[in-house]
Amino acid sequence: TTPYTTRADGRGPVWSNSLFEDAAEFGFGMRLTADKLMEYSKELLEKASAEGLKGLDTKLAENLRNNPQKTSQEIEQQRTWVGELKQSLAGSKAELAQELVSTADNLIRRSVWALGGDGWAYDIGFGGLDHVIASGRNINILVMDTEVYSNTGGQMSKATPTGAIAKFAYNGKSIQKKDLGMMAMSYGYVYVARISMGYNRIQTLKAFQEAEAYDGPSIIIAYAPCIAHGIDMSKSLQHGKAVVTSGMWPLFRYNPELADQGKNPLQLDSKAPSTDVEDFMYSEIRFRSLKSSEPELAARYLDATRRHVKEQFATYQYLAERPYDGGAEG
Repeated sequence: TTPYTTRADGRGPVWSNSLFEDAAEFGFGMRLTADKLMEYSKELLEKASAEGLKGLDTKLAENLRNNPQKTSQEIEQQRTWVGELKQSLAGSKAELAQELVSTADNLIRRSVWALGGDGWAYDIGFGGLDHVIASGRNINILVMDTEVYSNTGGQMSKATPTGAIAKFAYNGKSIQKKDLGMMAMSYGYVYVARISMGYNRIQTLKAFQEAEAYDGPSIIIAYAPCIAHGIDMSKSLQHGKAVVTSGMWPLFRYNPELADQGKNPLQLDSKAPSTDVEDFMYSEIRFRSLKSSEPELAARYLDATRRHVKEQFATYQYLAERPYDGGAEG
């Protein structure tokens, strides 16, 4: 399903599907196209201003060129101004005026999001995702992390945590989950957030707002409870809270704009683990079944997970609390 609709004035998202492994590149093509169309429309606007096109208000043209369009209010203002531009030139017979009217909607900044799961983002599509976030272009990526290849029957992915049973990991996965967020943060100019709506809806909303406003690549990694976990899906929000309190899914936001202000760009949005990781793990069949079939192996994986959870939180806490010099040299 594509659960999207239009608002009262008829505007809304435009959706298109690609092969799942190409989601980042597919969205990147849309980003490049939208940027080129905006560039062309601005060139027409500048030419019309320079030539003193009849019917074109100079102040309106200046507003259209200089609006940063970082907030929803600024984007709505841009839509209003574009409407005024099209209305003022609607009756003109000049070729330049007609071309400007036909392309004026491209003066409104388009938001581009690429959506996919962990099988795409962590594994088969990681090369493309990495290329796209390294581009520096203003594209947003949402990873719905179910920690397993859900669509193709529940195979292990690099997002699968230690000790979880999945296809190709029938005795539980023996190695740690890949930290995609940490890898993305290493670029320094990518907005990165890890969210779980069941734990903190406000943090979830802030992450989307900040990613949308950030003029550069953004990636949000969302905890996505899945039927493959072996849980009651009607309680997925409670499960999204439990994974955070266990320490297995620390929440954070990394905003490069804070670094530009001389502030630490990393904000840790969840507290130290307050519940036992064992309680969370064994609430899921994918962990609990290994405890039943091979209790000694399950116990080793549990100990390894406890150590990893402690080390992971300590690492993020250090990075978030460390003195930050704003990148100064010397």
